[in-house]
Amino acid sequence: METNEYIFAIHQEIDWLQNVINQVIGNYLQHEGVDAHWTELEVPDIEEVDTPYTNTIKDWNLNTLERLALILAITPHIRPETLDIFFGQNKIYNRGFTEFGGIIDKGHSGFLPTGQTLLFLLAVLNPEWHIEVLSFFDSDHVFQKEQVLDVENTESYLPKLNGILSINYRWLHYFITGEKRALQHSVSFPAQKITTNLEWEDVVLNPSIMDQITELQTWLTHKDTLMKDWGLSKRLKPGYRALFYGPPGTGKTLTVSLLGKNLGMDVYRVDLSMIVSKYIGETEKNLSRIFDSAAYQNWILFFDEADALFGKRTQANSSNDRHANQQTSYLLQRIEDFPGFIILASNLKANMDEAFSRRFQSTINFKMPSVNERIILWKKAFSDTCTLAPDINLYQIAEKYELAGGAIINVLRYCALAAIQRNDTVVQKQELLDGIRREFKKLNKTMTLL
Repeated sequence: METNEYIFAIHQEIDWLQNVINQVIGNYLQHEGVDAHWTELEVPDIEEVDTPYTNTIKDWNLNTLERLALILAITPHIRPETLDIFFGQNKIYNRGFTEFGGIIDKGHSGFLPTGQTLLFLLAVLNPEWHIEVLSFFDSDHVFQKEQVLDVENTESYLPKLNGILSINYRWLHYFITGEKRALQHSVSFPAQKITTNLEWEDVVLNPSIMDQITELQTWLTHKDTLMKDWGLSKRLKPGYRALFYGPPGTGKTLTVSLLGKNLGMDVYRVDLSMIVSKYIGETEKNLSRIFDSAAYQNWILFFDEADALFGKRTQANSSNDRHANQQTSYLLQRIEDFPGFIILASNLKANMDEAFSRRFQSTINFKMPSVNERIILWKKAFSDTCTLAPDINLYQIAEKYELAGGAIINVLRYCALAAIQRNDTVVQKQELLDGIRREFKKLNKTMTLL
């Protein structure tokens, strides 16, 4: 189907919206000759229409009120002049109608509908529908689960519904083009999708760690059966929380990426630099965006270096301490209520607040690899084009130098650069030792020669 057919279906819906607006305003202001209720207008028949927009309406089983809410949010982006009727003047007060809501922005000459506009349109003639309209913004409504429709935040002293009624641009793009865009890393979504080209056979982990990882995989694979068919939803909360802790480079991030890859789940790593704010309430607001976006998606939400957010609470000796503790309590509650899968990573378990630790279903210690595991890591690292000189004793290297897998990959990178500068693919012993020395320096360790 051509893209213009996608647009045509939306324009038909806007035609209907325009008729509804005229009918509601005509009824409300008691215009002569306007008697019929807007519900008597013909609703566009979309049963046989195959477009992203109409299929979404059918998939979500939207009722008439929900359809009007959705198309009202879309209209400023497609046919803004449709809403110009809301610029009408109240002749009694010589100003616009307060009940119409709406905002005029310096960057847009048209009428931007607000939550109040939606409420007027759907409930002014039928006040009993007021509660249903408000329910569109409840967390369990499909509009919120799918992050499609929202009312922008307002100042605390303003009515909540004064916020602009907005359509998520990802959904608008999908309705117009049929292309579903991935979430982009931004202030409004401070998280980034991470992937890996590696497979489980490329990872070297202690068997006890792999047993616990298998447990996580089993939960993610069978959680719906366990919760619904087995009735465990009566006793268990729907979410799952895991803590990965251990030194840097021991495979925590790679393991998260592989879990997602093998289970067909997107992994989003939260950008803590964009989350944590010195301003009271901002950190919670930033986190709320993440939790709300991820709540009903088949994602793994990954907090790396989580100590920055989930560290121990302090004695409330100052306003800053009290603010930090309130922030931690907020996090605790959001994680407790989160229905999806969260993994936190930390270098030290002792850095984590005990209240968080008690709420993890799984706590996995990523230890430094043993000598035998390090030998395997070294062999895997230098198993392709870049190889080691025959005089290098890998067992001796693995036994003497305790390095994690991530550090060994850094050594590989250094050695490969050194070899290619010599127009060679074979790494010499001194180059390998120089690479190891660099990693020890990063770790503030003293390296002794073989």
